[in-house]
Formats: sequence, C-alpha cells, structure tokens
Amino acid sequence: MERKLQLLDSFDARGADGATYRVHGYEHLVRDESMIAGGLDQWQSTGRAEYRLADGERVQLDGEGRMRIVRSGIELFTAERQASG
Repeated sequence: MERKLQLLDSFDARGADGATYRVHGYEHLVRDESMIAGGLDQWQSTGRAEYRLADGERVQLDGEGRMRIVRSGIELFTAERQASG
C-alpha cells in the first residue's frame, strides 16, 4: 500500500531552551486503488498525524497536548499553551 504525508499546518513554538522552532503538522494518507478517477490518484486519510520541525526532526505530542522534540527532549510551547499557563 502506497503512503504519503500531506502538510496540514505550520506554526512557531517556543522551546523550554528559549529558542523558537517551526513545527509542521502532517496527515498520513494512503492511495485508494478503488477510486481512480480520470487517471488521477485518490488518497484517503488514515486518521494518523505526525509533527516535525522544519529540519525534519520528529516532535512527539502526548495525550495532554504537550509537545517534545524526540531527540533532545526539549518541551515546546505554542502561543496558546503559553497563555494558558
């Protein structure tokens, strides 16, 4: 089964280290072989999403909405999270 990522959103987040990071949110898609219309590929969402920094570094999102850079462990905060405390 063929898969691809589709960019959904990009936003800036402040790291616990004080640096600003650009975060990209992607949706996982799979090719739907049953829906080929006019030679155009049809893609369906898998319901999965992932986040990465602009340089490709993985960002983990936990069940409470906290984001953390996987490799370094630095926690990231969006403007919304900073305002709510």
